[in-house]
Amino acid sequence: MLSLFILVFAVSGIVMNHRSLFSGVDIPRKYLLSEYQYKNWNNAAVKSACRLSPDSILIYGNIGVWLTDSSFSAFTGFNHGFPKGIDNRKIFKLNFTKKGNLYAGTLFGLFYFDFNSGEWQPVEIPVHDQRVVDLMEKNDSLFILTRSFLLATPDQPKNLSFKKFILPPPENYKNKEGLFKTLWVIHSGEIAGFAGKLFVDFIGIVFTFLTLTGMIYWLFPKWIRRRKRNERGIQSIKKINRFSLKWHNKIGVWVVIFLVFTSLTGMFLRPPLLIAIANARVDKIPLTILDSSNPWYDKLRRIIFDEEKDKLLIGTNQGIYLADVELKNPLKPLYPQPPISVMGINVFENLGNSNYLVGSFNGLFLWNPDNRMLFDVNNPKANVQMNQGGSPLSNNMTAGFIDTGNQQFVFDFNWGVESLQGSPKFPEMPDNIRNQSPMSLWNLALEFHTGRYYSFLFGKLYILFIPLFGLTMLVILITGFWLWWKIYRK
Repeated sequence: MLSLFILVFAVSGIVMNHRSLFSGVDIPRKYLLSEYQYKNWNNAAVKSACRLSPDSILIYGNIGVWLTDSSFSAFTGFNHGFPKGIDNRKIFKLNFTKKGNLYAGTLFGLFYFDFNSGEWQPVEIPVHDQRVVDLMEKNDSLFILTRSFLLATPDQPKNLSFKKFILPPPENYKNKEGLFKTLWVIHSGEIAGFAGKLFVDFIGIVFTFLTLTGMIYWLFPKWIRRRKRNERGIQSIKKINRFSLKWHNKIGVWVVIFLVFTSLTGMFLRPPLLIAIANARVDKIPLTILDSSNPWYDKLRRIIFDEEKDKLLIGTNQGIYLADVELKNPLKPLYPQPPISVMGINVFENLGNSNYLVGSFNGLFLWNPDNRMLFDVNNPKANVQMNQGGSPLSNNMTAGFIDTGNQQFVFDFNWGVESLQGSPKFPEMPDNIRNQSPMSLWNLALEFHTGRYYSFLFGKLYILFIPLFGLTMLVILITGFWLWWKIYRK
């Protein structure tokens, strides 16, 4: 059983290292466990909605884009033009501008909708990481937020001209990096770019080879003892066994330090060990992708232009900051900070009068930094403390939010959609959406790699699977090296 887990970890890790390569491969949800079936719009199916007209609304999220009416009575696919694969329809933001142009920020880039052809058209943006996490309109310009940069262009789909901004550093900037992010890029190999990813792929292949040769060394001697000496093919079996043992030891000894390091870093990327490092900050490792002159490299998540303040609010993985529209002064942190999961901001809405709605896997909060007010929407009587780290998950994992003007719906990752007014209820997910919304191979690999898929075996204790499995791997690797060293010295 342990060998099977190791093989799954190795294969899933390689898939996760090359998301774009596998983006066209999907797995029908009907073949997966019940918790991966869509029920009541759960599993981050919907992120938000965009109104095209009084009776035309686009809902979007992990299910792509779907056209519906103001009463959500029917849904029609609005995904023509996106590449094949549900990952290519992972939508972070839709923006319908005052000029009547429709844009989509997706996992793999920026798109605009050509109403004449009825298809989404890709737009090349001048950054390496094409992921667009937010869109906003200011005056006659479209602003595009990626994980590292802010881009601006005139709202002219046929003649987009981008200007790239590196946001100023925050006040009291110390040029440090989060320990979680550091361990993440080390574990994936991304710390050394594409070459580093390939090296970690090689480590995954080594794990697979050592597991298979270890199984051969364990099984074949027992198989040989059960057979007669003169049985045909017995010598071939012995040769395979000797070959497996020889190269199991040689390759294992050459790369054991990398195997240990991979196991150790992986243990801290999931709760409960993740809690201990979630807010820790360390010096950037020189000459790596973390050692960037951009203080916001891979840290940007959401953006709001507050017309009343004439200021920008920037949501990051380190908190929410206030910026001047000219982007000349250091970004100012706002207090108190609403609780935000290390996994990112999913809801960021301007409600007016300095009131904002902020949602993540740590819950949904009404926030007014001017009045230093924090209100837990799901638990009105709770005494909310400002963001101080802790668990990246809560009982209320807010994944999306829709405000139609007279109705507000919250989408929880686990239990799905609920109306904040109590009624009317959001309609059930229709079969046409459910049938056309499989799970990407990358996301399935993530579920296996993080151990969440094994909850059907271990129940709520699955959260301990990663640290215990990692500890087991460390024991196997260290004792295996010690046994080899003991024999080698002799």
